[in-house]
Amino acid sequence: MGSQVGPIPVHVMAGFEDDDTEETVTCLRMTLYHPAQMQGGIFQSIRFYNREKLPSGEVVKFGRNTSICRYIFQDKQVSRVQFALQLFKDFNSSVLSFEIKNMSKKASLIVDNQELGYLNKAKLPYRCMVRFGDYQFLMEKEDGESLDFFETQFILSPRPLLQENILAVMSPVPENGHFTTRSTSPTEMDENES
Repeated sequence: MGSQVGPIPVHVMAGFEDDDTEETVTCLRMTLYHPAQMQGGIFQSIRFYNREKLPSGEVVKFGRNTSICRYIFQDKQVSRVQFALQLFKDFNSSVLSFEIKNMSKKASLIVDNQELGYLNKAKLPYRCMVRFGDYQFLMEKEDGESLDFFETQFILSPRPLLQENILAVMSPVPENGHFTTRSTSPTEMDENES
């Protein structure tokens, strides 16, 4: 006749409860590009596509020094410690944010269009472009609830990120009755030009 189903085992029920109560974790997704990424092994020590869970108090350093930096770039043009990321919480806020600090004396760090000199730091917006030398990082934050941990995730871009970003912000500007296109990215000027 009809088959009877017995009680659900306790370990199965506990698994369902754990899934419902697990806190989400803030994640910083970084899409990377460098023109020599396929030949030079620049990113060989970075694990792409996997999320790495880190304690919220950790200062995450990027550079070429294998004993100090968590994420290593195999490139002599990169400083021993190029930059650092740290999680923080604004006063009277439950949202976690990241700040980025330039640790290089020889190269500026550009966050969107803001240039950071040595030891300058800035709060990262939810989505931004970070650059130094030929390196391009598209950083995107995904909010989570946990105050104890955060995650990082790296994605390798097959093409330059900056060109795609500039094209998105270019707009036609009328000039002498003709439309031309101007980029909002910084351009170099001679000191004598005004």
